[in-house]
Amino acid sequence: MAAVVLVLTALEDVTADRVVEALNERGATVVRVDPGDVGPTLGFGFRLDRGGSAWGGRLRTASREVDVAAVTAVYCRRPTPYATRFSRLPRQAREFAVAEARHGLGGVLHSLRRAQYVNHPAAVARADFKPTQLQRFAALGLHVPATLITNDVDQARKFAAEHERVIYKSFRGLPEGEDGCAGAIWAQRIEADALDDSLSVTAHLFQAEIPKSGDVRVTVVGRRVFAQRIATPEGALDWRRGDWDRLVHTPVVVPKAVRAALHSYLASFGLVFGCFDFALTGEGTAPEDWWAIECNPNGQWGWLPDAPAIAAAFADILSGEEAEDRDDGK
Repeated sequence: MAAVVLVLTALEDVTADRVVEALNERGATVVRVDPGDVGPTLGFGFRLDRGGSAWGGRLRTASREVDVAAVTAVYCRRPTPYATRFSRLPRQAREFAVAEARHGLGGVLHSLRRAQYVNHPAAVARADFKPTQLQRFAALGLHVPATLITNDVDQARKFAAEHERVIYKSFRGLPEGEDGCAGAIWAQRIEADALDDSLSVTAHLFQAEIPKSGDVRVTVVGRRVFAQRIATPEGALDWRRGDWDRLVHTPVVVPKAVRAALHSYLASFGLVFGCFDFALTGEGTAPEDWWAIECNPNGQWGWLPDAPAIAAAFADILSGEEAEDRDDGK
């Protein structure tokens, strides 16, 4: 039975396209499936027979069919939410169908014993909370900005008074509006006198602003480390806010102590891959110049200049090839 790499993602996913292309170059057998297609175009039948300890059975798309017992690696990218598939059903029926699909189809796809997951959804869920991330960074010896999480205006004002500059960040992205369009809330400076009792409605994240000389996106895939310093022409507080075509990328070497902390961070959550954001002070050559901001356990990297090398690193892991431990900054 030939080994299979299962790619779980939506139909349109440029990042996954890069990984699939790199796997094809290695001659790997790749089956791409969107679990959110469950229905007539995505059928399945899985069995756990008496005396067995692993799921077997077929997963069938409109163009491919695979025995899940042959799957040796799973790339969990960004499949369509089950809720989208069942959006036209009445509320009770929709919620029931979503739960059954997630626990049934999703339960099997997340329980393939032979498979290397990049990353397993359970590991992503464990690592997806910013308070947990910041605490883990600090425990591993990385520098973390002074942070306040609160819904109390008095505490927020006190925190703002204690630091020269304070920024506000959202914990999550802005969900889609009624028009179906998603938005974004960028990191922004706040003043103490602008804070009011409306803070009590929900949780807010405030941090002391780091007098940074630059930003770095570090992409870690297995033992490989890729780092790009990012600059905007106007020196924006949040580089994501401007025109990405005007961003300036420069390869940078991650200090050995920081690199070791990142590997330890991923291992502590059972992750194989993560996208880390850092603020740099000074020249960025010493570990103390690196301030950990967050880690996205399913982050974007397809737009980076070293995306082809990152895709190759993914393909190495998914195809079972060993990759050496090195910094690919420069």
